[in-house]
Amino acid sequence: MSDLLLQARDGAVLVLTHNNPSVRNALSPEFYAELTAALTAAAQDDRVGAVVLTGAAGHFCAGGDLRQLAKRRELPLSERRQRLEGLHDLVRALRDSPKPVIAAVEGAAAGAGLSIALACDLLVAARNAVFSVAYVKVGLTPDGGATAFLAEFVSRQVLTELCLTGERLSGERLHALGAVNRLSEPGDALAQATALAQQIAAGPLRANARIKDLCRSAPQAPLAEQLDREAEHMVQAQGDAESAEGIGAFLNKRTPDFVALRRAGA
Repeated sequence: MSDLLLQARDGAVLVLTHNNPSVRNALSPEFYAELTAALTAAAQDDRVGAVVLTGAAGHFCAGGDLRQLAKRRELPLSERRQRLEGLHDLVRALRDSPKPVIAAVEGAAAGAGLSIALACDLLVAARNAVFSVAYVKVGLTPDGGATAFLAEFVSRQVLTELCLTGERLSGERLHALGAVNRLSEPGDALAQATALAQQIAAGPLRANARIKDLCRSAPQAPLAEQLDREAEHMVQAQGDAESAEGIGAFLNKRTPDFVALRRAGA
């Protein structure tokens, strides 16, 4: 692992930091590959209960590196598509990971940086953070799921306006729209996101993964399909050691210890 992606453990929370501050953490194929690999490893590590994703030096991500994007116009169409798939593989890894991923956003989250932030399961942002679908300003179109994720929060008309104008939105505005879970004072987003991650990581690992799966499918799935999915996860959870611990703790008026359960391999 290079210095482009820093990894740190805080108990059961894995903190991943995009570390390319000279270009405000602009994106690169190397970053896509490293973050995807880190998420894949975390998914298989029972010591990790939740993940926090942030950017170094006061910016989440400025989006694509325009110097690199300018060179891509010289590549064949098929190769340009292949380069883009690295970003989309990363977005899939964020959405498909069984571990909840929380974005901690300070400064800018623009273009595909916004896509990555919204691909996370939860989002903590500084009040003065700046979000934008900035592609139109350089003659490009959204990628990384930006239109799909924003459409979960705004009408088609608002989505179209945001994409056609590249308007900047504050953390407070996105919070009002429902896309940001918690607002922080400037400089405090990582601490708040880590505290939230600690709370989640102390919970039942497999139940959390099932809940994440249900929440991911809920906005688009027909009711009949979602009911089937809920039933499948519930019957699995009922036979799990996690529910035995949780229900037993409730009945005996004590706090469940899901972390000890994991340590015991149950």
